[in-house]
Amino acid sequence: MIGGLFIYNHKGEVLISRVYRDDIGRNAVDAFRVNVIHARQQVRSPVNNIARTSFFHVKRSNIWLAAVTKQNVNAAMVFEFLYKMCDVMTAYFGKISEENIKNNFVLIYELLDEILDFGYPQNSETGALKTFITQQGIKSQSQTKEEQSQITSQVTGQIGWRREGIKYRRNELFLDVLESVNLLMSPQGQVLSAHVSGRVVMKSYLSGMPECKFGMNDKIVIDKQGKGATTDDSVKSELGGSSGKQSIAIDDCTFHQCVRLSKFDSERSISFIPPDGDYELMRYRTTKDIILPFRVIPLVREVGRTKLEVKVVIKSNFKPSLLAQKIEVRIPTPLNTSGVQVICMKGKAKYKASENAIVWKIKRMAGMKESQISAEIELLPTNDKKKWARPPISMNFEVPFAPSGLKVRYLKVFEPKLNYSDHDVVKWVRYIGRSGIYETRC
Repeated sequence: MIGGLFIYNHKGEVLISRVYRDDIGRNAVDAFRVNVIHARQQVRSPVNNIARTSFFHVKRSNIWLAAVTKQNVNAAMVFEFLYKMCDVMTAYFGKISEENIKNNFVLIYELLDEILDFGYPQNSETGALKTFITQQGIKSQSQTKEEQSQITSQVTGQIGWRREGIKYRRNELFLDVLESVNLLMSPQGQVLSAHVSGRVVMKSYLSGMPECKFGMNDKIVIDKQGKGATTDDSVKSELGGSSGKQSIAIDDCTFHQCVRLSKFDSERSISFIPPDGDYELMRYRTTKDIILPFRVIPLVREVGRTKLEVKVVIKSNFKPSLLAQKIEVRIPTPLNTSGVQVICMKGKAKYKASENAIVWKIKRMAGMKESQISAEIELLPTNDKKKWARPPISMNFEVPFAPSGLKVRYLKVFEPKLNYSDHDVVKWVRYIGRSGIYETRC
């Protein structure tokens, strides 16, 4: 698999070096420094082949992590390992910097001993590693034989992301549906492209080794149940009801390793034994029937060659009881702008010459409302006959619902060994929709 792993600073000096196979020599270290770090032109590709040796690298601030191999390996797996290595180091000593790496080099070598075995990635779950590698990188001497046997079963067993014997006075489960809506709209209001990228992020404080079941309004499940079929009403009311679209079509999704994929394929239910603390349960993407939180209506009129009149109306397209926050509209201006006069009834607007844009900010806005801004832009006369390209108007915002229409239908917890049931678990569900690249041509 991986022949060697090297960590460099911005000067190309080796901070951490570990060689796993005999075919990787010291010259590999110099080859990467000369051809990538000190290259005359910026190297954009994360994969470089130098003298029949493949170098896979990721960069964190001024630190380079490079995996080296002479074999034909799975590149995606190597990058997955490098990113996981970054996550583990961040969990142990915070920001990945030259000073932190030098201060924690003993800890890093100890982590590499556990994570990589003869170049093959092993257990890289931070929660599992922290049970037997302490924060200071010194193995705990106070562990009993029983604790050590638990560590062995966790590292070598099927559930490497959760240790046994976890206990909480209060069992709680937090679930966040975080979505980013991306849009490109024509000046006439026609949607040219739109998609939603979503994440389900969870935080679990549950005792024992519970099994969780999570269901959403996936179109395949709803169609199977038939029209008018309903799910557990008590769960719906507990999780805040089920308003909006009846079902959504998920184009593609990826899961945390704790999810049982066989059950998802057969039953479309997400069944898993959750890790302790924070984790990302799944990612998904949808492209159909997206709820667009805002509509931007631009009107740009050229008055001669030295003046522009701009009027922009934004309309909120969601329930009046909901409030959007952190609204920001960026209206681009020509490069030869000499002055701008802005009138807005709501929020604050300011012309930023350094960014060639009028920035309009509104703290919050209720649903089914509209607001507008008018601006007169004075232009300097130029000899350039080329017309202004009219870049799109972009928008940022945050809304308290999922633009894809995704809803949590149920979230259940089962723990047969300990004496607590699903009703004893306090559950919290939150929906947050944010703008990705949300643009309207003008």
